Amino acid sequence: MPRVAITHNTTYRYTTAVALAPHRMMLRPRETRDLTLVAFDLDILPAARIDWSHDVAGNAIAAATFAASSDVLTIGARTIVDLTAPVWPVFAIAASAISYPFIYAADDWTDLGTLASPQYADHAGRLSDWVEAFVMQRPTDTLSLLKDVANGVTAQITYQSRETEGTQGPLETLDRGWGSCRDFAVLFAEAARTLGFGARLVSGYLYDPTGDRLGSAAAGSTHAWVEVFVPGAGWIPFDPTNRAIGSANLIPVAVARKIEQVAPVSGSFFGTGVDLISMDIEVRVEDV
Repeated sequence: MPRVAITHNTTYRYTTAVALAPHRMMLRPRETRDLTLVAFDLDILPAARIDWSHDVAGNAIAAATFAASSDVLTIGARTIVDLTAPVWPVFAIAASAISYPFIYAADDWTDLGTLASPQYADHAGRLSDWVEAFVMQRPTDTLSLLKDVANGVTAQITYQSRETEGTQGPLETLDRGWGSCRDFAVLFAEAARTLGFGARLVSGYLYDPTGDRLGSAAAGSTHAWVEVFVPGAGWIPFDPTNRAIGSANLIPVAVARKIEQVAPVSGSFFGTGVDLISMDIEVRVEDV
């Protein structure tokens, strides 16, 4: 059972002291049957009042309100977690969902809502045609189909880290033929939704003790993947960037319908003629 320490530091520097607007932070990992949160500390300078809440998806949200102006803002999160997920997971998929296509129960369908609906325009049906090529026959094995689509993303798209903000749309990723882990995740989630599955984006950290995985090697990086809802098994994690299934190497922090909803830190400042000099992010995921 690995015990893992995560350090996530974000530092903003401004040309002069600025009044800081409230900041919203999603840095506290989600506890699951495969992840136990041992410790979590959040340090912010200048001093701020921290109010905790949960959003509609159950993510832990820390809202910071500042009383003093400053030319530097530092946000540091220190976390220790125990990971217990098996390397080779077995998913107890309900008999009604073993073969695709299947129909979600009425309550599941209602609760999944827009998580089961495509979020990007596909007027020409290009994404639909792309994902349909993975459906060899109907009926077909549900889990095998999802694995084929996830592996197809990695097989056809070249991984390339991006420091710029924002995420490519699925068609943009297909056209370019390259993308970051969040682009891989968006493409796979949209493909799964196009097939009628409920899917949500996940932001968090990649535990990579052997150093042979993609998506979180550079300082300043988090990781993104997807969870697909399959009756009986529940939310199954898929990491298309690494052709992996299950949560053995994944530390989830936030889930959402759109990747833009899971930014680790968001906020703004007030000032006239003030520039943001730099924003530095450092992330370390290490064995304790």
